[in-house]
Amino acid sequence: MFLKAAVNGGRSTSEHPGVPITAAEIAADTAAVVAAGADVVHLHVRDERGGQTIRPDALAEVLREVRAAAPGAVLGTTTGLWTCSSPDERFALVKAWEVLPDFASVAFSEEGAAETAALVVARGMRLESAVWSMADVPALLASPTLHRNERILIEPMDPDPDTAVAHARAMAAAVRAAGVGCPLLYHGEDATVWPVLRAALADGHQIRIGFEDGTALPDGTTAPDNRALVLAALRAGHAPGTPSGVL
Repeated sequence: MFLKAAVNGGRSTSEHPGVPITAAEIAADTAAVVAAGADVVHLHVRDERGGQTIRPDALAEVLREVRAAAPGAVLGTTTGLWTCSSPDERFALVKAWEVLPDFASVAFSEEGAAETAALVVARGMRLESAVWSMADVPALLASPTLHRNERILIEPMDPDPDTAVAHARAMAAAVRAAGVGCPLLYHGEDATVWPVLRAALADGHQIRIGFEDGTALPDGTTAPDNRALVLAALRAGHAPGTPSGVL
């Protein structure tokens, strides 16, 4: 089973006091989730006011601290447009990165996604392309980097769990029908986290868990930290009935 830990995203400490914000906090959480069994870690860098940023200096500070605390950890970050002012600024910032993550994700719901994805590949990072709805799939399938993806992220934005699962499966089917053979990863958000995760396991795909996606354990109680979420996801993956190809 392949598990990505998404340790913070845009979630605030008002939503959970354990969300890692500073470089030191992100480093400590990364070390904890990797020790617990996460295969890779996805992190969002924060600026001085707690907002998300992809500024080269801020990214470099976090990556250096995380790599010191968790040597060998495989690290990725976002290129989401919410971290900057425009597609042009995003492109310039990613081009200016001096300390590189191992992988970067690009959402094909956003303007300039294909150009950013090509830049990620050209700079030697591994690429993750993401689709949020069926409307994003044509742009992904038309992208020059389609067959350069490390994995494709299936990220249904529907708040209803059953709808989110159905849409995740529809997006995955469309991607596979186009001949894409790289791994797929499903993940949900808040109420859909565990239903979508279980669907990914049932379908033989990769999974993601962490405070970026939600703060609740499968029984609905609040997780104390990212490590607890990772351990719960690993237990779900090894539960009776999990397809053998996932393990």
